[in-house]
Amino acid sequence: MVDEIDEAAALQADIIELRLDFLQDLTEPERTLQSLFSACQAHGLPYIVTYRPNWEGGQYGGGEEERLMVLGLARDLGAPYVDMELKAAPAFTASHGGKAAPAGSRLILSHHDYDGTPDAETLQGILGRMTAAGADVPKIACVATDVADSARMLQLAADSPTPIIALSMGERGLPCRILAPKFGGVLTFGALSAGRESAPGQPTVQQLRQLFRLPQQRASTQVFGIVGKPVSHSRSPALHNAAFEAGGVDAVYVPLLTDDLPRMLAAFGPPAFPASGFNGFSVTIPHKVAALEAADEADEVAAKIGAANTLVRQPDGSLKAYNTDWSAALDAVEAGLGGGERPLAGKRVVVLGAGGTGRAIAFGAQQRGATVLIANRTRAAAEALAEALGEGASAMGLEELAGGGAAGDVLMNTTSVGMAPAADATPVPAAALAGFKLVFDAIYTPLETRLLREAKEAQCKTVSGVEMFVRQAAQQFELFTGQPAPLDVMRAAVLKSLGQR
Repeated sequence: MVDEIDEAAALQADIIELRLDFLQDLTEPERTLQSLFSACQAHGLPYIVTYRPNWEGGQYGGGEEERLMVLGLARDLGAPYVDMELKAAPAFTASHGGKAAPAGSRLILSHHDYDGTPDAETLQGILGRMTAAGADVPKIACVATDVADSARMLQLAADSPTPIIALSMGERGLPCRILAPKFGGVLTFGALSAGRESAPGQPTVQQLRQLFRLPQQRASTQVFGIVGKPVSHSRSPALHNAAFEAGGVDAVYVPLLTDDLPRMLAAFGPPAFPASGFNGFSVTIPHKVAALEAADEADEVAAKIGAANTLVRQPDGSLKAYNTDWSAALDAVEAGLGGGERPLAGKRVVVLGAGGTGRAIAFGAQQRGATVLIANRTRAAAEALAEALGEGASAMGLEELAGGGAAGDVLMNTTSVGMAPAADATPVPAAALAGFKLVFDAIYTPLETRLLREAKEAQCKTVSGVEMFVRQAAQQFELFTGQPAPLDVMRAAVLKSLGQR
């Protein structure tokens, strides 16, 4: 563990948690504790001593008397913080005869709920019991079964009259961990590296400090985020946070794994969430149609398309919807065709998919003079979109296209088929690509999908989803901030996150 203390210090951790329950051997507790404490002190870092039992989600499965003795010893040796479970607090006090803690040693009383997040009234009750039991710092950590649970925990921290640690566990709880400084949390926890988490959904120290810039957060920091399911693959946080830093914008951008968009918006918006600061959202699969429906108003293009990928909080608290997908994708395709005056005019564009992105691109292609064919797994959805587009638009099922039933000048994939981790998949077989001048894939993870690879082999020009992704995000940045987007910074951030130069 001493090596890990050195590693944490090198990563610029502000405080170190010593998880004794992860140690394989604690036969000489005083000697072990002194060694660990000296290692922390050598780096000038405070530390928390935790010896979590398995009945509270930890690794220790031995007797309580021995565990409480070790924690009492840690306190007597001057540990700045000792973390004790609320349930064990009476036994800990009794085992030490009510002896006062040494000066400078503080008690963290913790409560973990691995089943879900209680309602606000129950959380306040737990907090009250912690205070009554003598907690110097109360800590409540609950599994988030919905991203809205993160809002409840952040509000708990913001409303507390005394500093507390309030955390959500699991991927849906990630916003709570990232935004702890903004909402007044005492601290948040980070793993030394991916795969070494001590609790579900824990980001790494490097992510917290560099990607989400925790040291720069304050109460006035604005919050933006990517809303979708899934979102763990998204490079939007890397792109937007780099842009905020380059533009000197006091803001942070977080992932929001969302099952129900209206519920998420209600949880993170006024009046339910008065401590907000959630000023805008990027919206991805599968919520783009729902985003338009949830907005209080929409720009003309988003309303015509019937889907939105951007929601911006207005001064009165309402939300306005925009769609930046269509222009970003078509600008990238036109550049790939060689530019010039109306390069899509008179061309036949085959759009794969009839979801939010497919709708946006189909309407945009038509607006730029192309005739549009929609190919979708469910033919009825393709026909409905073609009908909405009007004269000149047509529809077919994906299996018809795969069988060579249609050709065109430009093929544009808007489905998720071929996205990592299923990168060996493709929406259409290689044989169906013959005759297309250009193939575009909205997917950008991986950078080169199987569709694009096979399109190159068929001598087609190709355009990666990175170009659409960067361009649509640049427009979002300008809607969020009112500032010109640092396009080169955003592109470099995406490529770096994808492991590309």
